[in-house]
Amino acid sequence: MQTAYYIILVPMVYAAFAVFLLGTTIRLVKLYLQPSPGTAPIYPNQRRGWLWAMHDTFLLPTVRKHNPGLWVLLMFFHVAFLLLIIGHLELIKDFRVFQIVPHAVFLGRGVIGLILSIALLLFLFRRFASPNRDLSVPEDYYLLILLFLVVCFGSQMDWARSWFDYSEMAVSDYRTYLWSLLTLKPSLPTSVLFSGHSFMFILHVFFANIFLMFFPFSKIMHSFMALPMNKLRRG
Repeated sequence: MQTAYYIILVPMVYAAFAVFLLGTTIRLVKLYLQPSPGTAPIYPNQRRGWLWAMHDTFLLPTVRKHNPGLWVLLMFFHVAFLLLIIGHLELIKDFRVFQIVPHAVFLGRGVIGLILSIALLLFLFRRFASPNRDLSVPEDYYLLILLFLVVCFGSQMDWARSWFDYSEMAVSDYRTYLWSLLTLKPSLPTSVLFSGHSFMFILHVFFANIFLMFFPFSKIMHSFMALPMNKLRRG
C-alpha cells in the first residue's frame, strides 16, 4: 500500500504537471498560430479596450442579464475557487500579501470547500434537465464529477480540522511534502502515510492529478481564452 501511495504522491504528481504544462502550451501555441480573424470588433457599437474586456470576462454581464440565478452561482464558484488557490499557495509557505487579513489556512474554516461542493453539484444536476441536457456531451459530466471529487476529498480534511478539531495532519506536514516536491527532493511525512487523513489525502491528490492531465484537452481551456476573445469581440 505504501508503494501505491508513493506512486500517487510523487511520480504521478510530476507526470500530471508535465502533461498539464506541455499540453496547455501546445494548445495555446496552436491557437496563436491559427490565421487571425482580423482586428475589426465583432460588436463595434460596444465600448472598447482591455478594461471592458475584463469586465465581460470576470463579471459576466450577459449571464447576469439573462440568468441572474446562474450568475450568482458562478460568482460564488469563481470567488471560492480563487480563495482555494490562495489556500493551496499558503500550504507551501507564508506569504505576507495573503495575510493582510489574518486567517488560518485554509480561508473560511471549511466554508470555501462547502460552497464549491454545492456549486459543482448544482452545475452537474442542471445538466440533467433540458435544454442543458440536449447541449451536453459526456465530457461535461466527466469534468464536473472529477472536479467534485477533487474538492470533496480535499474539503473533508479541512472540515475535519476546522469543524471537529481532528488534525492529525498539520499544516507543517503539508508544507514539508509540497516543498519537497518543489525542490525535487520528495519526502513523505509519517502523518501522510499513517494518519487517519491519509486515505482522503491520497484520493484528493489522485483525482487532482487526473484533473491536471485532463485539463489541456478539455473545454476548461476557455479559462485561458476568455479574456483574449472578449478583447477581440470588443475591439
